[in-house]
Amino acid sequence: MWGFPVKSLGRIIRSVQAFGRELSGQVSSPDSNQAVAGIGLALGGGFARGIAHVGVLKVLEEENIPISYIAGTSVGALIGAAYCSGVTPAELEQFSTRVRFKHFARWTLSRLGFASNERMIGFLNSLFKVKTFEELRIPLAVTATDFSTGEPVIFHSGPLADPVRASCAYPGMFLPVKIRGRLLVDGMLAHAVPSVPLRQMGAERVLAVHLKGKWTSEGPRHLFDVIGQCFAIAQEMNSSAWKQAADLVIEPDVNGYKYDAFEHSAELVRAGEIVTRAALPEIRKWLEQATPAFGKERRRPSSINPAALPAD
Repeated sequence: MWGFPVKSLGRIIRSVQAFGRELSGQVSSPDSNQAVAGIGLALGGGFARGIAHVGVLKVLEEENIPISYIAGTSVGALIGAAYCSGVTPAELEQFSTRVRFKHFARWTLSRLGFASNERMIGFLNSLFKVKTFEELRIPLAVTATDFSTGEPVIFHSGPLADPVRASCAYPGMFLPVKIRGRLLVDGMLAHAVPSVPLRQMGAERVLAVHLKGKWTSEGPRHLFDVIGQCFAIAQEMNSSAWKQAADLVIEPDVNGYKYDAFEHSAELVRAGEIVTRAALPEIRKWLEQATPAFGKERRRPSSINPAALPAD
């Protein structure tokens, strides 16, 4: 009647509703046409070690495991956003061999951190195949933490780049990122592994990828290694909530890789592949058992640890 596309109007209404929910740190329910028994993939933080997520995605795609939702924290947000935008695991794997710290960070002097990640804007825009959450092929949640209140902030609409930057704003290293008046830092503080946001999105089964491991086997080299190890300790001490929200936890063997070990991307991808292949029998059971009541009964999550796996 007005000459305005109904589909466009609906998208605008959903975006306005989501905007209000984001200001309070909430996640919306998925659209009614999403699969009832959808599998959600939670990608945890871990800086360069997060390249292991590429191996996880690679195996899931090769084995035709349908992923209905993805939530990412820190590097998990970056890789999750790229994948949801249409970047293939093969492209991510190739991209990871070229990326270095200098591509998304610039050293600076500030009382809030040692580096700015504003350079990441161009980096992300060159990587992502779309610019907004609404254009993604898979629904995505990106986590961050309100620096003033400590509250979790979960983004799932609007522009992609800044929420991912905020999720990657490692405290002490990167300056906080201001979005809509809120000063935001790394999502690892609020959601080390974002399995809870996936439940809120409607996922009936949650596969959580935890990048557990020491940052260095030779002791800390500098302040950033100290901060990283403190994060690893804090994650272990406060892991009950995200583990309870997961059906299966997989832990790629990233032990000993430093926070900036980008030159070891091939090994990190392989670590993700190995542990995901070991988890395939359990994941396939979810597909075989899927019913309208799928996932109603909660149980303690299983865990796959590569240390117990046979060598290739």
